[in-house]
Amino acid sequence: MKRVLVVDDEAGMRAALEAHFLQRSWGVDTAGNADEALEKFRRVLHPLVVTDIRMPGADGFAVMREARALAPNTGVILLTAFASVPDAVSAMKGGACDYLLKPVSFSQLEQAAERILADSHGPAGFQSEAGQGLVGDAPGWRRALARARQAAASDADVLIEAESGTGKELVARLIHGLSSRRDRPFVAVNCAAFPETLLESELFGHARGAFTGATMAKPGRFELAHRGTLLLDEIGEMPLGLQPKLLRVLQEREFERLGETRSVKVDVRVISTTNRALAAMVREGKFRADLYYRLNVIALGLPPLRERREDIAGLAEHFAALYSSPGKPVRLGKEFLEGLAAHGWPGNVRELANCVRRAVALASGLEIGLEGLEGAGWELAGPPGSFAAGDREGWTGKALGDDQLRAGVSLGTMERKLLEVTLEATGGNRSRAAALLGVSLRTVRNKIRSYGLPSWSSYIHD
Repeated sequence: MKRVLVVDDEAGMRAALEAHFLQRSWGVDTAGNADEALEKFRRVLHPLVVTDIRMPGADGFAVMREARALAPNTGVILLTAFASVPDAVSAMKGGACDYLLKPVSFSQLEQAAERILADSHGPAGFQSEAGQGLVGDAPGWRRALARARQAAASDADVLIEAESGTGKELVARLIHGLSSRRDRPFVAVNCAAFPETLLESELFGHARGAFTGATMAKPGRFELAHRGTLLLDEIGEMPLGLQPKLLRVLQEREFERLGETRSVKVDVRVISTTNRALAAMVREGKFRADLYYRLNVIALGLPPLRERREDIAGLAEHFAALYSSPGKPVRLGKEFLEGLAAHGWPGNVRELANCVRRAVALASGLEIGLEGLEGAGWELAGPPGSFAAGDREGWTGKALGDDQLRAGVSLGTMERKLLEVTLEATGGNRSRAAALLGVSLRTVRNKIRSYGLPSWSSYIHD
């Protein structure tokens, strides 16, 4: 479903815009001021924002800046009753996709909205860039975003250490988008994607003839990011031999291209990300200590999804809205959401997004139930230890006694007993049992049938 956030301090104007979009099958959220708008935007990263410029408190430009920092592909249409050249220039520089005068021509507004979504390839294209990992209200997540906003106020280098799939690049883009460098380039390079010789060229550039195949001079990512932000993604994968040169650049903000002796000076803010513990790598001699200390001026960690379980349902609903086809909204049923809540999410938000996308794509009706969890591949998540320990504390289900662990007991008997104990411990919740056992929901269903457990269909709390 196409989705829009309408922001205007005039209730009549909000109502008129809401009615216009609803008549055209858009999902609509409304807000009467910038603070309310940004709170709703953080919950659901709308592909389109339509906002008045002049409002009490923060204005429409502030809404635009933060919305695009959170989700760079969000389209923004600014509305104003007071046309001025400076405002128009500021709108375009700030990334507005259109600038319309009040009273609004609804046909013009509709054309602009459709064009913006088409240019960004609709909700799916928007999703592929933004990833939507910034949605959430869990305390740990809110603290991380608050620290990111603090970091944005300075030019200090930042090191983001977190598991894969938690939204490290999104937070790096947030920092850039809220910083004084937001109108300058944001350049990213994945340090794990190149061998050492090619990575050096990617970072610092090379002169013509510097090596075989260098038929022309090429600027490096540091030069391309001049006066902007450079993201060094997966910095823990940088070869040891290249680390001293990177350290010098970070200290001096100058370097030489490969094949040249002339120094190039740059003004760059560096943000590094890693899914590895660099401090441990330093102790093991796999990463230079001096480089680690230089990168780690502002340290920022992001909580994994298993530590922000209260966000799972909201994130899932958000992904479902983004991935639903226009005119075919799909709801997430209670059983599906409970199944999501029971999983350990080793792949974090990225895994959740793919899970919901698959469920939406294969949905046969308007509501996704247990069938949406089929094919999730959760047996790859590993043993029950993939759950946070706190999720298993306080269970009152039976444990396997020593008499059931003696030699000579068949694997089938052990498997059946383990399944019975797990189902009892989860109150008959097959989805939670499947996640704890590290197998798929289908496997649990089949085992219940094959072992002839009493009234297998009575396990209804999935």
